[in-house]
Amino acid sequence: MTTSTATLKIQGDIPLDQEIENIIRSSGKITVGSRTGPEVIYGPDPRGLKIISKETRERFEAAGIDISEGYPSIPDKYKVPIYVDEAFAIRDDDYNYVDRGKNADPEKKALLGAAKEVIHYTKHIGTEIVGLQLADLTDKQRDELALLIAERGVVFFRDQKLTPQKQLELGEYYGRVEKHPQAPQVNGLPGVSVIWQNYHQQVFGQNRTFKNNNYCNFDGSRNYPGRGTQIMHTDLVHEKRPAGITHLHLDTVPDVGGDTFWFSGYAAYDKLSEEFKKFLDGKQAVHRSLHKYLDRDDPFGGPKNVERVHPLVRTNPTTGWKSLYVNRLHTTRILGVSPVESDIILKYLLDVYEKNADIQVRFKWGPQKPGYGVSALWDNRVTQHKSVFDTEGRTARHGTRVTALAEIPFLDPNSKSQREALGLPLDE
Repeated sequence: MTTSTATLKIQGDIPLDQEIENIIRSSGKITVGSRTGPEVIYGPDPRGLKIISKETRERFEAAGIDISEGYPSIPDKYKVPIYVDEAFAIRDDDYNYVDRGKNADPEKKALLGAAKEVIHYTKHIGTEIVGLQLADLTDKQRDELALLIAERGVVFFRDQKLTPQKQLELGEYYGRVEKHPQAPQVNGLPGVSVIWQNYHQQVFGQNRTFKNNNYCNFDGSRNYPGRGTQIMHTDLVHEKRPAGITHLHLDTVPDVGGDTFWFSGYAAYDKLSEEFKKFLDGKQAVHRSLHKYLDRDDPFGGPKNVERVHPLVRTNPTTGWKSLYVNRLHTTRILGVSPVESDIILKYLLDVYEKNADIQVRFKWGPQKPGYGVSALWDNRVTQHKSVFDTEGRTARHGTRVTALAEIPFLDPNSKSQREALGLPLDE
């Protein structure tokens, strides 16, 4: 007879899982989630004020963000999930998702007609819009932007005056905004996450270096210092409704370095043979979370990831095009084939993504106009991305990120690949 450890009792009538949770939450030495270091401060962190850049400080002051007691803000320890089932339950409800780009004007006259210039960086991915302020877009322009993002994968805007509040407002227009239970956030604005490598390096002593950063290119499941944003990934794949449009705004940009790559899932799918596409269509893959939690029924068995199953090939409802939905950091196995076959297939699919320069774009955030920031908005449903760690946490680079969650991933058997839909050759 097997007895769940959650039903065991210690110290009277307290179940073991509750006792463990009480110990973790009440201890000043035991941290929750991925935080490391000798001391974790919850709430505004005064240590961040010692390294915050002039540009970030001025942006927050203009926006009325109070950082007098510290920055960034670390979520309350008592609200961070301890157990896998708690993390799995976050945003596990059903609601009506509105795809803003689905019914937008295909010609995008309101958006593109108002721009001073439209620059396509590559044939397959990446477009820059010149002369528009994201904070001032009309709803019609926002809808057309959503369509453009879905078509081009990622869209860039330079010279932006954008408060964190306006960034959050735009994200909420595109869907339910993800409010990460563990990630540092802008004070008073859950849903506006902080992207700040200098903080993690200097405050938490994160051991990410020039050399070990290389390891993640071979095995994303090992050597945490080399993982994270430097490995190809798409965000929040462990969610029931993974990320849709993500908006990263950098208010502090290095003069040199800190670039970001994006990769087209449409084009990666179209790189495959037609017979292989048929084999992959309908297959499911397991995706894991970055953070780990305890198993309530086996709390001493070591931390475990949240896992979700999504289609290996998914249809973007905005465009109706198929995309290869797999990434090195989070995708662990393909269902319906043996573990050996899964490893071989995944390695090939990841190589297709990573080794084809014609389906990638590299964005240089600078040079930065004084007093202005730079924005990138991308569709996580049909792209992967990775940052370039050549600043090594020594050069100031700070941004805020807002992610709108999208639909439950699906494959429409009647949907087409991008090249098929556009009437381009499907070379064998």
